[in-house]
Amino acid sequence: MANASRGPRCAPGVRVLLALSLGLMLIAPPQARAERADREKPLNLEADRVTIDDAKQTSLFEGNVVLTQGTTVIRGDRMEVRQDKEGFRYGTTWGNLASFRKKREGFDELIEGWAERIEYDGRAETLQLFNRARMKRGQDEVRGNYISYDAKSEFYQVIGGGAKAASATNPEGRVRAVIQPKPKEKPAASPPVTLKPAEAIATPREEAGPRTK
Repeated sequence: MANASRGPRCAPGVRVLLALSLGLMLIAPPQARAERADREKPLNLEADRVTIDDAKQTSLFEGNVVLTQGTTVIRGDRMEVRQDKEGFRYGTTWGNLASFRKKREGFDELIEGWAERIEYDGRAETLQLFNRARMKRGQDEVRGNYISYDAKSEFYQVIGGGAKAASATNPEGRVRAVIQPKPKEKPAASPPVTLKPAEAIATPREEAGPRTK
């Protein structure tokens, strides 16, 4: 590690691949947390250029940034990672659009999000999406100008942007959500009717033959 008095260091011109022990994890409640095995896997960061400021404990990654840790993937044009004195990590990703994706624990589905800016607070365990924000879980989807998610309380907040967030498809900039109905459980099939054999079958009567004169 370089002396803390040094200024930022920059490594431009080549694609950078770092296996970092940053522990930067996207958040989710226990029943919807990213695969727990992800926590034990190395965190990898790829970028075209990285600037590291040891004094401020910050790292800036620029150019096609890709962060992966197990099933968690974050992509953006630029990403800044900071660590405080207590070891908590904070990350901000910018892009057009920046995105994240992770697999739900115990479910065969993904949680995905997109926004111009995505911020993660490791201390508060919150995730915030700014500008053209969109989150999707399975077939459910929500859109707004701002989305926040608190992992501790499992609380979502979605805010529209009004006129400043208006678009051709959403001229009022309102929040929009699509929530699919839960699939109905199919009723159990009725058991087939069992045919019981007759307890006794009567002996058929013999037909009388032709009478002789």
